[in-house]
Amino acid sequence: MKLSSIYGLTFDQLVAWLAEKGYKKSRALQVWDWLYRKRVASFAEMTDVKADCLATLSEHFAIHTLNEHTRQESADGTMKFLFKLSDGNLIETVLMRHKFGLSVCVTTQVGCNIGCSFCASGLLAKSRDLSAAEIVEQIMKVQFHLDAMGKAERVSHIVVMGIGEPFDNFVNMVDFIRVVKDQKGLDIAARHITVSTSGLAPKIREFADSDLKVNLAISLHAPTNELRTRIMKINKAIPIETLMEAIEYYLEKTNRRITLEYILLKDVNDGREHALQLAELIQHIRQLANVNLIPYNPVDEHSQYQRSERESVRAFYDTLKKQGISCSVRLEHGSDIDAACGQLRSKQIKQSTGDNVVAG
Repeated sequence: MKLSSIYGLTFDQLVAWLAEKGYKKSRALQVWDWLYRKRVASFAEMTDVKADCLATLSEHFAIHTLNEHTRQESADGTMKFLFKLSDGNLIETVLMRHKFGLSVCVTTQVGCNIGCSFCASGLLAKSRDLSAAEIVEQIMKVQFHLDAMGKAERVSHIVVMGIGEPFDNFVNMVDFIRVVKDQKGLDIAARHITVSTSGLAPKIREFADSDLKVNLAISLHAPTNELRTRIMKINKAIPIETLMEAIEYYLEKTNRRITLEYILLKDVNDGREHALQLAELIQHIRQLANVNLIPYNPVDEHSQYQRSERESVRAFYDTLKKQGISCSVRLEHGSDIDAACGQLRSKQIKQSTGDNVVAG
């Protein structure tokens, strides 16, 4: 029987589990410290935890369940990890170097059901959600790599923007956040964690009510229903009006700034008229919203889309600014190592099958 990773337990869940076995909260504090501060690779390394407790933990849990399958490093220092899960599935995790620190982009699902027409991640339908442990372990694997480099570097920021729709795996995603931001462990500040969703309106409301105090990004990508439905099929089920109502609820409940992600597709959604429509759509929430303009990463399987010209990006940006909209252009990372999410996984699956399988 394969054991689940102990990384899947929040601190409160670990306390409760050990209490059922007859151990005090102080034992959970020790174990938590060994896992996330000292970052041991085995229970046997927890030298001040009693042997009977270690035996109990070893009987029910593993620490590591992911194996590094492939790693690529970009000239700019970006690292893309391809991890193999215990069931053989492959997922991607990306480490990015910024002036403000080291950021890791994590995956929440094997495949994706959202099916955005420009995205490599959605080329293969979702086969399952990742457990909270599998999401946490992506951070731990990257941190173990950094530890091995001996430069005293640590993961300081997290973006939940990898393969999959995080809000379609809501419970596990929330447990993941509670683990990584726990001050007794990794202690990654809530303000340094961003979750991205394609717009699952009911979950946006639930997220607002969760009081996690982390950042929220919405993949908008179009200012009208007609255009958004053409490039994002989720808009058929959750049109812009419903999405905006959920966003307004989130802003009213949390009073936190929100990021609206807008990927620029040449001659599709990058015209001045689109910028004006976008400005009109969000004018009433502009005090708490920032538009993040994203240069498109071309994907072979989506050859109908091309990257917007630099002049178009600048004109779109300038138009929004003139309308009083806060906006920025996302810096690119790892453009020389299959930067689009899902591309590395796709290539590995094709290589292993030797046929024309298309994967996300």
